[in-house]
Parts: sequence; structure tokens; C-alpha cells
Amino acid sequence: MASLLHKLSRLPNRIYLPSVRNGLASKSRNLLIYRAASDLAHLESVKQKIDSKRQSALLGGGQNRIDAQHKKGKLTARERLDLLLDEGSFIEYDMFSEHGCTDFNMDQKKFTGDSVVTGQGRINGRIVFVFSQDFTVFGGSLSAVHARKIMDKAATVGAPVIGLNDSGGARIQEGVESLAGYADIFLRNVLTSGVIPQISVIMGPCAGGAVYSPALTDFIFMVKSTSHLFITGPDVVKSVTNEVVTQEELGGSKTHTALSGVAHNAFENDIDALARVRELVNYLPLSNKDAAPVIKSDDPADRIVPVLDSIVPAESNKPYNIVDIVEAIVDHGDFFEIMPDYAKNIVVGFARMRGKTVGIVGNQPLVASGCLDINSSVKGARFVRFCDCFNIPIITFVDVPGFLPGTAQEYGGIIRHGAKLLYAYAEATVPKITIITRKAYGGAYDVMSSKHLRGDTNYAWPTSEIAVMGAKGAVSIIFRGDSEQAEQEYIDKFSNPFPAAKLGFIDDIIEPRTTRTRICHDLDMLATKDLSNPRKKHGNIPL
Repeated sequence: MASLLHKLSRLPNRIYLPSVRNGLASKSRNLLIYRAASDLAHLESVKQKIDSKRQSALLGGGQNRIDAQHKKGKLTARERLDLLLDEGSFIEYDMFSEHGCTDFNMDQKKFTGDSVVTGQGRINGRIVFVFSQDFTVFGGSLSAVHARKIMDKAATVGAPVIGLNDSGGARIQEGVESLAGYADIFLRNVLTSGVIPQISVIMGPCAGGAVYSPALTDFIFMVKSTSHLFITGPDVVKSVTNEVVTQEELGGSKTHTALSGVAHNAFENDIDALARVRELVNYLPLSNKDAAPVIKSDDPADRIVPVLDSIVPAESNKPYNIVDIVEAIVDHGDFFEIMPDYAKNIVVGFARMRGKTVGIVGNQPLVASGCLDINSSVKGARFVRFCDCFNIPIITFVDVPGFLPGTAQEYGGIIRHGAKLLYAYAEATVPKITIITRKAYGGAYDVMSSKHLRGDTNYAWPTSEIAVMGAKGAVSIIFRGDSEQAEQEYIDKFSNPFPAAKLGFIDDIIEPRTTRTRICHDLDMLATKDLSNPRKKHGNIPL
């Protein structure tokens, strides 16, 4: 038949005998029908296999392990993504990936998708890339394929990465290959730092080398009671140092949000944590090439705030809450504070003015009189640098009597750490607006976004005192005594904003009630600010 068809195909169609043509056509039709039926059967078989694999991936480690996850008060990897992202927006990548390890009978233990779910979705309509470690599959341990799935496309597209961490660490069966996977992720963290926002949410264990990926990201959030971060666990600590410590004491949320400063906040449960992450993302740009989202606001830019006229006590040593000032000024009083439980003598966070994102930094007179110390300097510097990376204007409220004295601070390196905050402000090229509400003493005055560090507009309230030090200390040095008359003379000369204003270090002395109006006006004026630093590979911040 094949030979006949070949020969006939070389002859002009008009000399085919009708009977031959009809017979060949019939056989061809039958052959096509047979092949079509065979192809359909094959396609159906392939489709069934794909559907089976997809269902397997959706089930993770199986229903029993899902139930165990729920008993711990934790959601599964996919349930977390459902809550984090806009409904129906998640598009998964690499669902059918499987590990390639054959040692220790691992070739008999494969799960579709392995131990992490990756893809992209939307938060309030804006694109984000996500990965969610699946503790039901090998305890969420990191394999080579797991590592390859993480942060693969985000930098190219220019969109934030949000990692939901719940992992037992490196997959021991893969040996150095899993360690190499961590190093690959660390490199991606570093190369995309300052390019796209990176957010880590610790929703279970995160131990050993795994902790360094979150540590390289911009923000770390934890879940109370169910999340833990540490280099080595309690058993190793006991064997090496003889210290007896629980998992919660060693690496729980309270430890890292209040003591170590590793985490930026902790929330009650998975649901609360994911809701707050959505809220944070609303303040952030997609990348360093994009502007932060603008939210329509009906809070008038020229709103007068009379309460500010009396918020600072007449007694210079009496405390007040700087957050009250911030909330009175920003749109609708909405302030997303970052690290509220760590280094409480400085306050940092995000807010909006006329619907546009701003970064807020303020000394907190309620804690240590607002003095700068090691921890507050580092906290403030990191926040200022984040804002500068992503073109977010910085508004600074100053009430600082100086750097905290004492041997603990000096031995701990307050000189080096305090310089970090100074460096961050000096380096920042974004719009910088500063309001001195009361004290601005000594080197701390310089550090807190002063005019000398390229502050764009610097204002003082009538209650402000801009001087080398407080009157009592100054008098004891100048007059070698504690004369009341000398103290009053010093106050008249220096403990007010006029000397600084005369020298041009303060742009204006304003009524506190007009502060919001001034800031909104200046933000509009500075929207086209164009400032760059000298060309260099990078500076050498005193780490």
C-alpha cells in the first residue's frame, strides 16, 4: 500500500482511476479516524495523569499531616496564600517539580511540588511574588528544587517578594546540595536588596542557616507561640554552654521583637499576620523604579490641629507621647508602626500625607527621655535606609536630649552604632522634613535629620531648645557653679529656637497647629526633588 501511494502521488491527479482513488480515500479516512481516536485516548490519559498530579500537589503531604498542622493552630501553605492574596489571583509556578535525590530511599518518597508552593498573585490589585513553605512535606525542609523555585522571577518583573517560612531547615538527605540551595537564595536576597521590597513571615520553625534569608530581607514578622527563629536549638545550646532554655525563650516572637530586634513585629495567629502584611504592602512601591501607591484621601491638607499647641509640656523634663503628635498630623490618624516593642525610645513607621506614603521617625520622650542609644540608632538607621531605597519621603520629629551615657553604651560601641543613624540620614536623597518639637541637644541634634545633613525643610516649634546641652549642665561647666541667674541667662540665650533660626539652621518657627499644612505643602514642593550622591561603588557604613 505504501509503495502504491508513493507511485500514485507522482502521477497527475487526472489519470487516477476512479476506483483506485475512491478506495484509497476510504482507507485514508479510516486511518485518520483511527489515529484521531488513538490521539484522543492518549490525550485523555495524559490529562488524567496531569489532573492526578495536580490533586496530589494540592494535597501536599496528605490529609493526616494537614490535620496535624491544624492541631498546632497553623494553616497550610496553600491556605495561607489564599488569605494573603486577592481572591482568585494566585497563579502557581513549578507545581509539578519533584526532588531528584535517590540516596536513603528518597526516590521512593516524592511529593508533587516538593516542600514549597511558589507563584504570583495580587494584593489590592498590585502584583507580588510569593513562596509558602509546606511543613506537611518533609517538614518544609529545603531541597535543591525547593531553592530553585524561590525568588525566580520577582527581580526581573520588579515586584515585591513575600516569603511564608515554615521549615525544619536543610534537607539532610541531600547533603551539601541543600546547603548550596540556601546560598543561592542568600545571593538573590542580597542582589535584590533595595531593588524590590522583601518581606518574611515566620509562621513555624526557622533554624540553622535558614534564618539568614529572612535576616537579609526588609521586614520580618512572626506569629506568637507558633513561630521560632534560632541558629541552634535548645538541645545544642545545652550541650555546648550548659544553658537550659526553652524553644520559646531562645527564639520565640517575644525574644526577637523585644530583645534581639531581629523581628519587626509579632501577631496573634496566622490570619492576623497575613492581614497585617497586606496592610504593609499597601504602603510600599513595587520596586525602586515605581512610586508608592496613592490612596484617595479626604483628609484636608490644610487641616489645622489645635491640640498640638498644648501637647508638649511646659516643663522640659516632663514626658509626652510622640505617637500622639504623629497620629494627629497624618491622614486619618493611620500609623503603621514598625518594631513597636524594640528600642522604644525611637518610633518608626509608615503613614500617609494627602494619600501618599511617608516614613515617620521620632524620638520618644516616654522612654529614656528620648535619648539615642545603640539599639535605637540601629533601628532608626535601617528604617531611614529602607525609605531612601524606595523613594519614600522621611518626616522626622525631634525631641532628643543626646546620646545615652554610661559604660554599657560606650563598651557596646555607641560611637559606631550612633554613626549608622548619622550616615543613613546624610546619605538619604529623598525629601526630608524635620520638626523639632522640644529638645535638640548636642550631637544628637546633628544626627536627627538636621539641615547640616541635607534636611530639605527644618522647622522648630516655639517650645524647642536647640543647644549643645541643657541649661543646668551648661551652667555648671561655664560658670563652675549652679547659679540660678546664670542658668536663666543661658536659657534666654540658647534654650529657644531663635539662635538656630538666625543662622539659617531652622527654616521657620511655626505654630504647632500648622504643622500638617506645612508638611503637606513641602511634600508637594519636594515631589520633583533631584539629588544624587557622588559616584561610587558604595559607601562604607560603620557596620
